[in-house]
Amino acid sequence: MNASRLKKPPLRLESEAYRELCQQVLQRDGWRCQMCGRMQQLQVHHMGFRSHGGSDLEANLITLCATCHQEVHHSRQCDGALQLLGSDIC
Repeated sequence: MNASRLKKPPLRLESEAYRELCQQVLQRDGWRCQMCGRMQQLQVHHMGFRSHGGSDLEANLITLCATCHQEVHHSRQCDGALQLLGSDIC
């Protein structure tokens, strides 16, 4: 098998490194939900879902409030907001 055709496994950080990265993402996003602007109950979301091979890279993470985060994971249709933010999950 050709080595250049092998897929790299997604980057998964150790828990302490992941916590630090989440703090960097929250700071980068101004401690605001990037969908609605709320500043409470913030969570870091993988735009490319981990379950679909998304990596623990800053470029794949975005700050969402708990409500918007739940909407992203439970909605049947994409509302387009994350697409505008550069997500390809929809």
